[in-house]
Amino acid sequence: MAYMNQERKAERMSAIKAVLKKYGMKGTVSVRHHMTLVVTVKSGDIDFSEFGDHYQVNPYWIETNYYGAARDFLLELKDAMLGHDYFDESDSQVDYFHCSHYININLGKWSQPYIVHGKEAA
Repeated sequence: MAYMNQERKAERMSAIKAVLKKYGMKGTVSVRHHMTLVVTVKSGDIDFSEFGDHYQVNPYWIETNYYGAARDFLLELKDAMLGHDYFDESDSQVDYFHCSHYININLGKWSQPYIVHGKEAA
């Protein structure tokens, strides 16, 4: 069963912060329902405006849906969020789901849109 707590989040924080800093991004990290690690990117140097002002990234489609710095950032962030102890032994054909934890990457929120640094608000 997927499980995430504050201690496991703390183990991943230095890697997540390093990725955010490397790409000039600002965000928050939280745990949802004791099973999901959530990073909400609030602002940054990368322009994600083609996806709207708030968007939830599908971590399984990063390689095909993003390009350039956006792709590099999201892949590194995903790796940092998964951590060294991630495993996924799920088998959807027999309705068996077993992984260490889930991840969510949000670009902005419905109440606070993602802001590109240096871009004036419309």
